Amino acid sequence: MDYIIVGTAGHVDHGKTQLVKALTGVYTDRLKEEKKRGISIELGFAPVELDNGQRIGLVDVPGHEKFVKQMLAGVGGMDLVMLVVAADEGVMPQTQEHLDIIDLLQVKTGIVVVTKADLVDPEWLDLVKEEIQDALKGTVLEDAPMCAVSAVTGFGIAELKKVLQDLATKTPPKTLAGKTRLPIDRVFSISGFGTVVTGTLWSGKVKVNDSLQIVPEGRDTRARSVQVHGQSVEVALAGQRVAINLANVEVSEIKRGSVVITPGALHPSHLIDVELRLLKHAKELTNRTRIRFHVGTSEALGRVVLLDRDVLKPGETALAQLQLEDVVVSAKGDRFVIRSYSPMHTIGGGVIIEPQGVKLKRFRPEVLEMLKTKLLGTPEELVTEALQRKILPLLNYEELAKEVNYPLDKLAEVVEPMVEKGQLFSITVEGVSWFATKERYEILISSIKEYLSSFHKQYPLRVGLAKEELRSKKFENYPPKLFNGLLNYWREINELSISGSLVALADFYPTPNVQEKELLKKIEERYLANKFQPPVWSELVSALGIVQNQAEELLRFLVGQGRLVKVDEGLYFHREALEEAKVKISSHIKEKGSVQLAEVRDMLESSRKFVLPLLEYLDQIKFTKRIQDKRVLFKKN
Repeated sequence: MDYIIVGTAGHVDHGKTQLVKALTGVYTDRLKEEKKRGISIELGFAPVELDNGQRIGLVDVPGHEKFVKQMLAGVGGMDLVMLVVAADEGVMPQTQEHLDIIDLLQVKTGIVVVTKADLVDPEWLDLVKEEIQDALKGTVLEDAPMCAVSAVTGFGIAELKKVLQDLATKTPPKTLAGKTRLPIDRVFSISGFGTVVTGTLWSGKVKVNDSLQIVPEGRDTRARSVQVHGQSVEVALAGQRVAINLANVEVSEIKRGSVVITPGALHPSHLIDVELRLLKHAKELTNRTRIRFHVGTSEALGRVVLLDRDVLKPGETALAQLQLEDVVVSAKGDRFVIRSYSPMHTIGGGVIIEPQGVKLKRFRPEVLEMLKTKLLGTPEELVTEALQRKILPLLNYEELAKEVNYPLDKLAEVVEPMVEKGQLFSITVEGVSWFATKERYEILISSIKEYLSSFHKQYPLRVGLAKEELRSKKFENYPPKLFNGLLNYWREINELSISGSLVALADFYPTPNVQEKELLKKIEERYLANKFQPPVWSELVSALGIVQNQAEELLRFLVGQGRLVKVDEGLYFHREALEEAKVKISSHIKEKGSVQLAEVRDMLESSRKFVLPLLEYLDQIKFTKRIQDKRVLFKKN
C-alpha cells in the first residue's frame, strides 16, 4: 500500500506528540495555545518514509478529555493505530476511553507504544506492560505488538519503526474503485488561493479539476489543486492525507464534519438505522436517551430509539434507530461512536445498517428481520433484500452496489449466478443492466397485463392504450429508457403488442359486438355512397341516432383500422375513396404535368369545400407538392 495512515491515541501528556517528532522530525503542535499549554488540541499530521520506501502519514490526536471529539475526527480514517501509554503513569482514564473508541471503530491493526521508558526502572516497566495487557483483553488490540521507547533518548525508536514497517506492508489498501469520499477535519483559507480542506481520503480518487460536492451543505465545487502530505500532485488516492484547494466555496460555508464527495454519491439524513453496542462499564441506556453521535469527522446530537427493547444494559447489543437533530452524511458499514450528552463520556458505538432511514416502528418482527438481513446477510441475501425493499422493483448495478454497500466491480460475481438460477430477472437497455427479484418482476408484468385487460374490456374497439398514459399510470418514476426497454422486451416475448404509440395485450384484437357491427356497416355505406362529398361526422352520427360516447369509440375504431382517414378537423374520407382520388390525380398529373384545384373538383365531381382540404392533406403526406396554384407529384411518386 503506497500510503497508510497511522494514528496515535492515549491519555493527555503521555508523549504522543514527542513520539511523532521522534519518528518524523515534525513537531505537530501548530497552534499557539497548544505550544503554550503543552497539549494537543487539534489534529496534527506528519509524513514519514520507512526504510523499505513505504510512506505513512502519522496523525497525532489530542489526549485531553475535553478534546475527544477532535480525537474521533482523526481516528475514523486510520489504517492502524499506536496506543500510547506513558511508563511512569500506566493506563489512565483517557487511555481507556481511547481504547474503547478504537475497539468500537474496529481499528483492528495496531501497536501499543510504552513511552517515557527512560523514566522508570525495568521492573516497573514490566508491571506497566502487564497492566496494559489486562486492559487490552477482549479488544481489537488484544494481540497487538508492544514496544517500549523513549522519544528523548531514542531508545526503541528503531525497533518501533521495524514493527510499523511490518504492519504497514500487511495493511490492505483502501478501495480506489469507489466514489470519492473525504471527511473534512480542517477548513482554512490561504491568501491568494482561497478555501482549503484537509482529511483522509476514505475511498476513490481526487484529481485536479475534478467536479466535487460538499455535503450536507450541497455545495458544488471543483478541485483547483491537490496536495498529499504537502506535495502538489495531479491525483490523490484513497488512504492518503489530502489537502484540496476548493473553488467557489467560502470558509464560512463549510466545517469539520462536512464531506467532500463525487456529486450525488452520498446523501444527508436525520434518521440512521444501526446496530448499537453499549460498553461494559457504561450505565444502562433507556429508550430515547439523548446522545452525541460521531461518524467520520462529524458530530451531531440525537436520541437513541431502541427497536427491540426498552433498556440496553452494559455490554449488550441492540438494533436501534438514531434520530439526529442535525443531518449527517454516512454510508452503510461505517463504524460510529456515541457519547453521553452530559457529562461527556464514550458509552458505545457500532455499525451503520442504513444511512438514510425512514421512521421505524418499535418491536415489529418484520422491521427487526429486515435490519438483521441488512446487517448479517450474505451478499445474495442483501441483493434480494435491496431489490425487495426499494419502491422501484428494478435497480441497475450502480444503484444496487450503493444499496448493499458492495464493491461495484465485484457485484456481477454475486448477481449473475442469481440470474442464471432464475432468482433474479435481468434486462439490458442501451448497455445498462437492470435487475429485479423474480417475485417482483412477476408482480410487475402481471399488474401491467391486468391493467391492459381492464382497459380492453372498457374500450373493446380501441387498438390499445397510449404509451404515455401507461407510463403515467404504472411507470411514473421509471427512467424513460427503462420503460421503453421493458415494453420492447415484452413485445419480443409476445406478452404485449405495440402499434405505433399504442400498447395492447399480445392476443388482443379490437372486436365490435353485433350492434356495433351493424352501426359500422351503416357508417361505411354512407361514406362510400358519397365518396368525394363525405358526410360531416357529427351530422352523420346524429342522423343515425348514435350517442356521443359510442360515436367516439366507433370513430376511433374506423380510423384505427384504416377504414376512415382524417383529412381535416371533422372531415373523413373512406379509405377506398381516398385511394381512388389518388389514382385519378396521379394519372392526370402524369398526363398533363400538373393539376389545379378546379380540375380535381371536376374529375371527382365534388366541391371546393371537400377538394381543398383533400389536396392539402395530400400535400402533408407528400403525395403531391404545391407550386403556386398547381400541384405536381412529390418526387418519390
